[in-house]
Amino acid sequence: MFSRVLTCILAALLISAVLSPPRAAAQDDRSAALSREIAGKGWVIYGAYGVGGTWDLFASRPDGSQKRNLTQSPDFEEAGPRVSPDGAKMLYRRMAKGSIIDHDKWGFQGELLLSNLDASNPVALGKDGELPWASWSPDGTQLACLTKEGINIVDLASKQVLSKMPRQGIYQQLYWSPDGKWFCGTANQGGLAWTTVRINIESGELNVVRTFQNCTPDWCPDSNHIILSSRPKGQPGNNNQGYTQLWMVSGDGKEQQLVYGEDGFHIYGGQLSPDGQYVLFTKAPKDGSGAKTGGAPMGIMRMADIPTIGGASPDLRALHPTSKDGPVVTLEAGWEPFWTYAPLGGVK
Repeated sequence: MFSRVLTCILAALLISAVLSPPRAAAQDDRSAALSREIAGKGWVIYGAYGVGGTWDLFASRPDGSQKRNLTQSPDFEEAGPRVSPDGAKMLYRRMAKGSIIDHDKWGFQGELLLSNLDASNPVALGKDGELPWASWSPDGTQLACLTKEGINIVDLASKQVLSKMPRQGIYQQLYWSPDGKWFCGTANQGGLAWTTVRINIESGELNVVRTFQNCTPDWCPDSNHIILSSRPKGQPGNNNQGYTQLWMVSGDGKEQQLVYGEDGFHIYGGQLSPDGQYVLFTKAPKDGSGAKTGGAPMGIMRMADIPTIGGASPDLRALHPTSKDGPVVTLEAGWEPFWTYAPLGGVK
């Protein structure tokens, strides 16, 4: 009996050893195919450490090729690129050399700069800490800024405040929807912090999108869905604190869909490609570690492959047994990446 059991165990190990490499090779082949598919689809702009050890803005193709340092400024720390709707301009924050970029509060830090997409002709729009969490209006002529007093709508040309509205508990990560009708942000609501909310700009009506440990919301191109980072309750890993995953939710909060998760990593920086076909994110081994450690590996996958789970992730797979396990293209470390299809320096 014992010999039969031992024989079965050895056979199972042999089968596993034989089958695992082909499975891994197949996944590598799928990732390579995806890399070729996205290679010419615009540019990813992101913050990372430059040669001098300070934060610079970089750009590369979505497959990681044609990398270039856009800012090359050893006397400053630069991060948080946000491209204008027409792709011609870019906003980002510039801080004094040696500043520690805060994962949660970076929108309040440093000066807000406006530049061309390739970071040429940078102009400071305000002093240190002014125009916080600046978000583009759909036509690119105004900015929505989140202050302690409320949400200010600012005319970009004159820097004048055109209107104000209550922030309704939003305390970071304010973004204006592409159709101009909504704001989303991370808020204190119903006695809970880290709640994602949506505000109707015309009526001021607020609705909760997702509760409990959510942050970094951003709009999908359709203005009807929001992509965000979420750490759901009840995860057994990480000392029962669980890991942050990427989710997509409808603006009314009725639809909730896992996009990507992996036990052992925290997924941030979620943004859809301009055509909504792909999703870009970062994968940090420690919660909030990206900005303090030079960023975290960036990843790109197809939205057609959601939900996808990376690695072994037995706890997460038990909760989502129908994961599609799509391929992921892994890029170098970056932070707060932004994907644009606009030409960069005249190169499409």
